Amino acid sequence: MKAFLTILLLVVSNVFMNFAWYGHLKFSEWKALSKLGLFAVILISWGIAFFEYCFQVPANRMGSDRYGGPFSLMELKVLQEVITLTVFAVFALLVFKNETFRWNHLVAFALLVGAVYFMFKK
Repeated sequence: MKAFLTILLLVVSNVFMNFAWYGHLKFSEWKALSKLGLFAVILISWGIAFFEYCFQVPANRMGSDRYGGPFSLMELKVLQEVITLTVFAVFALLVFKNETFRWNHLVAFALLVGAVYFMFKK
């Protein structure tokens, strides 16, 4: 159960992360936000990133074997990276309609899944 909840919290965290890191790139399409300066965009991104951390920090604590969770530090990190790229791929395709998913992206993703396999191999 801790493993599932850790992964779920990391997915939610990454949704917020993608909006904080890349959502502002859509501001140019919205009249009310298109004229914002860099400092304002940074503040908005920080505000969104706060919610990312509200999910990411508990996920890592709950998932860490140092706090009774099922994952080592290395396993948590590789898991986080695969979740990050998976959520990003979905985010990019849904939010940025002009992005495409090509064969080399699939190969890179498969290699990352391979990294997870080897990380968890005892």
